[in-house]
Amino acid sequence: MAMTYDALYADLRAGFPDATIELEDTAGDGDHWRARIVSSAFAGLPRVRQHQLVYAALGGKMGGVLHALALETSVP
Repeated sequence: MAMTYDALYADLRAGFPDATIELEDTAGDGDHWRARIVSSAFAGLPRVRQHQLVYAALGGKMGGVLHALALETSVP
């Protein structure tokens, strides 16, 4: 089972409504994604906490329908 662009984008948009989000299916299989997320929600947070917020927005899909996610997070 894989995750579609639309489903991944929707989950990230719901978690970070103000964000600029760029997604790339790095293997073309819907299982390996790269996400660049620029959001004010990350302000003042260390990178590990920023990534934890992204995983929380995905609602436990990591390791299930989403096998791998390379993250780049930053503040506007």
